[in-house]
Amino acid sequence: MSSVTPVTPEPPVAPVTHPVPDAAAYLTGRWSVERTLGDLATGADGTFRGTAEFRPAAGDGELLHIEDGVLTWNGTTNRAGRTLRLRPRPDGTADVAFADGRPFHPLDLRTGHWTTRHPCAQDRYDGTFTVVSPDEWHLSWRTTGPAKDQLHRSVYRRLRGPAGAPLEGSNGQGVSM
Repeated sequence: MSSVTPVTPEPPVAPVTHPVPDAAAYLTGRWSVERTLGDLATGADGTFRGTAEFRPAAGDGELLHIEDGVLTWNGTTNRAGRTLRLRPRPDGTADVAFADGRPFHPLDLRTGHWTTRHPCAQDRYDGTFTVVSPDEWHLSWRTTGPAKDQLHRSVYRRLRGPAGAPLEGSNGQGVSM
């Protein structure tokens, strides 16, 4: 077992939210990521710490969501990362896809809170997105299935430069510069 506190489900609490009229504009830029991971069936646990960058993909209007960092799982540490694609829609919502283009889930942050479900073979991924400020959002994934009972919780915080300015591509209000 690692020294990370096991992840347990929190009781439902009404989230404090920050409405986001345009998901792609809000997410554009660089974020720190702190994630706890827990296997609720076995007690195995871990963390992911790194960065997430939302940046334009080459010429197609999409954003790439690229995460890179260090994963510690059940006492073992390795580099880890993932890439997703964000396909903005005119109404400020977006569709999220895997790097290879397969659909993952819709995303609507206009109220500052969004829940979604992604079926994958016999497993079910239930996601909750909560925007808490112009510079912070939370994501929780609960995965259940015949061989899975997992909970992942992430906190994303906008990275800022030495003078307090947002880094790379965003002014902190979700408007690209």
